[in-house]
Amino acid sequence: MDFDMLGLAPRLVKALADQGITEPTPIQAQAIPHALNGRDVMGLAQTGTGKTAAFGLPMIDMLLKAGTKPEKQTCRGLILAPTRELAKQIFDNLSIYTKGSHLKVQFVVGGAGINAQINRLQRGCDLLVATPGRLLDLMDRKAVFLHETQFLVLDEADQMLDLGFIHALRQIADLLPEGRQTMLFSATMPKQMAEISQAYLSSPMRVEVSPPGKAADKIDQSVHFVAKAAKADLLYELLKEYEDERTIIFCRTKHGAEKLMKSLVSQGFKADSIHGNKSQGQRERAIEAFKKGKTMVLVATDVAARGLDIPNVKFVYNYELPNVPENYVHRIGRTARAGAEGQAIAFCAPDEMGELRDIQKVMGKDIPVASGRKWEVEEPKPKRGGRFGRGKGGGKGGPRGGGARGGSSDGGGRGGFGGDKRGGPKEGTRGGAQGDKRGGKPAGGPKGRSKPKTERAEAAPASAEKSSRKVWDSAGPEAKAPSKPKGEGKKPRHKSGGRDGKPNDFGKPRGEKPSGKSFGKPGGKPSGKPSGKSFGKPGGKPSGKSGGKPSGGKPNGNSGGGKPRHSQGGKPKGGGKQNGGWGSPKRGQR
Repeated sequence: MDFDMLGLAPRLVKALADQGITEPTPIQAQAIPHALNGRDVMGLAQTGTGKTAAFGLPMIDMLLKAGTKPEKQTCRGLILAPTRELAKQIFDNLSIYTKGSHLKVQFVVGGAGINAQINRLQRGCDLLVATPGRLLDLMDRKAVFLHETQFLVLDEADQMLDLGFIHALRQIADLLPEGRQTMLFSATMPKQMAEISQAYLSSPMRVEVSPPGKAADKIDQSVHFVAKAAKADLLYELLKEYEDERTIIFCRTKHGAEKLMKSLVSQGFKADSIHGNKSQGQRERAIEAFKKGKTMVLVATDVAARGLDIPNVKFVYNYELPNVPENYVHRIGRTARAGAEGQAIAFCAPDEMGELRDIQKVMGKDIPVASGRKWEVEEPKPKRGGRFGRGKGGGKGGPRGGGARGGSSDGGGRGGFGGDKRGGPKEGTRGGAQGDKRGGKPAGGPKGRSKPKTERAEAAPASAEKSSRKVWDSAGPEAKAPSKPKGEGKKPRHKSGGRDGKPNDFGKPRGEKPSGKSFGKPGGKPSGKPSGKSFGKPGGKPSGKSGGKPSGGKPNGNSGGGKPRHSQGGKPKGGGKQNGGWGSPKRGQR
């Protein structure tokens, strides 16, 4: 099958033949006929299979047959891409397909001057390739309007969801006419894709070339199990074997990519990097140098995992495995493009075993091991136990290894205190036996499960009796201390009593406030200190609170018989408070 059989215009077929493109790929052969019939299309295929031509060629064919020009500040076809690199790649391919025709293709992304983009959009365009954020900025400035848009393409829609563009897509879709034709293409199909297809597509034709998450068949994959500290040395060794081959190395973070690039340059490799901290001009210069062979190693983050259609990339290294397993498919899709062969090599550290398992689950197969042994990392145990608990116990453990409902220290009762640190069960302060930090058995039943209320009520006296048996006398087991009722045998707070209405240490019935605070022994004389508080020993001189004669021979402001000093403007002697404080005279004593 060739492009003539698909129904494309002869002029467009000739332009493709000049570029050496004569036979359509499977995704192109299935999607182009439906698109030419005006149907909405949802295409699913791995990277490097020609998805750009699958949606670009039908749009160009229909625009050429229409023969009209766009109005000012409008576009007749809108292609949205999640990253600048992918948008630039789409723009380059469409420019090749429309070469020699009257169709105008424009390209607007963030990171570039917006004023120049506004000027280019003044006359309108036939096809506009944009990122969602920059398109909204231009629409806010009234630089472009979408009421004349006939075609909408969402390329790599799954990554738009990952990058949080779903709200921007909703704003853009509300401004598009209802009778538009929409095409959606992606290499993976997450669950959120159903929401996009229902919101933007009308009875779409689903075109699926490969199962979701499947990589190209001609990619030779392998994994090295290597410690994190030894990754750089292994990378140097592998790169030296094929110094003349184009290589892309993927890292997880921007700072990690820049640091690795500098270390490669210090080792004598021709390397450059692209990531989010680089400007759009720096990214384009780095990609252009990589295409021309000036640099043979390109270190990148996932910003370059899609849209980089660079020929003859032989190796792709996953220096750090991605957090999102679908991104692995896009990363290794930078090699073995357009039917070529390539190798995808992954490095796996012990803390990346979870990511490796997720990747293999998405791909549906295990990656062959190139070196090292598979790391044995314990998988997290499933949660068991009570409503608040973790592990084997009944509820969340107390701060010292136990809880009110019983259970071990890895999941004891809720809110217990005072678990035994040295071993063996110990009673908690809020009821129930508490677990031990070193393996003491819980008293609340097997595996720390709390007993029913009836059993707990019956077990309470037994536990109290059991705890009383722990008190031993030096004479032996025969001299156990009998348990006493609550409150019996306890000493009174003070020598003078203070319980059951007896006089307390202030010499007054309980419940009546004294005129001041006294911390001396009961029955003693006031101390002779003139302050509001008496801390003296028994037998001292009066303190000025008792109404007696002060130590200085002159009436104090707080004494009952003398004239208060503060009435003459003087300060009270002794530093006591005048009114409302300790030692102040009562209302009837002035």
